[in-house]
Amino acid sequence: MLVSNKKVINMVYNFRVFKKQCPNGKLTMYLGKRDFVDHISGVEPIDGVVVIDADYKDRKVFGQVICSFRYGREEDEVMGLNFQKDLYLASEQVYPPPEKAVHTKLQERLMKKLGDNCYPFTLTLPPNAPASVTLQPGADDEGQPCGVHYYVKLFVGENESDRSHKRSAVMMAIRKVQYAPSKQGRQPCTVVRKDFMLSPGELELEVTLDKQLYHHGEKIAVNICIRNNSNKVVKKIKTMVQQGVDVVLFQNGQYRTTVASMETQEGCPIQPGSSLQKVIYLLPLLSSNKDLRGIALDGQLQKQDTNLASTTLLASPDQRDAFGIIVSYAVKVKLYLGALGGELSAELPFVLMHPKPNAKGKFIHADSQADVEMFRQDTVIEPEADDDHCD
Repeated sequence: MLVSNKKVINMVYNFRVFKKQCPNGKLTMYLGKRDFVDHISGVEPIDGVVVIDADYKDRKVFGQVICSFRYGREEDEVMGLNFQKDLYLASEQVYPPPEKAVHTKLQERLMKKLGDNCYPFTLTLPPNAPASVTLQPGADDEGQPCGVHYYVKLFVGENESDRSHKRSAVMMAIRKVQYAPSKQGRQPCTVVRKDFMLSPGELELEVTLDKQLYHHGEKIAVNICIRNNSNKVVKKIKTMVQQGVDVVLFQNGQYRTTVASMETQEGCPIQPGSSLQKVIYLLPLLSSNKDLRGIALDGQLQKQDTNLASTTLLASPDQRDAFGIIVSYAVKVKLYLGALGGELSAELPFVLMHPKPNAKGKFIHADSQADVEMFRQDTVIEPEADDDHCD
């Protein structure tokens, strides 16, 4: 007689959930993620749930998305000056809930697990909302760094414009991010020439990048071709990666910072009638620019390490938000010809971004379990002092 023993295996999928509670413990916010992707045509909706204490069942609860734009140091705020603007980009009533609402899978699973006092909310950012960007503070700077920061806020009040009380309001920091396009653009290439007064011929510089789109941590191959048909001598070559920052609020808010560079005399001097072709590799990293004040970084949620800010992609140049920070990158090659010959420069813009994360394994199954990451409840819930350390 044959006996077959069959073993039943139940597979359980975990998904991460972020939780934060207001100081009096009456409201608890849950979000499935804190990075929301800007697809240029639109932004991912911010979906979450709130657990409301039974004592607040006769009150109204509202949800808002706040974009906090800090454009000056806190320590310089004297004599009534304030270098921060808070923009309310989305607002809706969460409780009592609307009669007809479409729930996401995340909301359905959390509502099932958290009980009858759990209510869903969905907030939507406008398409042209600025990206999350932080400007690196100096070593002696204190307080919240300059940049664009986002918060989801839930509070108890009579209406959306009601002034919230700290004890009955909860805020959680989020980020609005962009990921690299799936297709490469045209290969960047440029040719510049310079002629000289009272001198025949010209100096030609051709610069080509191996591609237009780079991911953070990738080396940038700069192909340089110099043809010297003049009677001048090229003595030195300098290649740089420059980060461009445009603080749209200010008319003169544009500046550039070199985040990677290499200077070489290999193959020099390039005499009249000769040419030179070489490839120089550059690697722009935050680790090489830790002490450089004012460079743009990707928005931070906690005190963890971040990286250089990604290139800001816009549907059109006219859609720049007045409270945004636009980030761009370019490779610049400069030839030095000595005191009398001057210089010859060429620039090529490129895109530096994160690749789109792999979506596999992020579906929420019916038998999934929530892995909750909890934030401290005793934090001050103002945008400038929101503390998202884990317990």
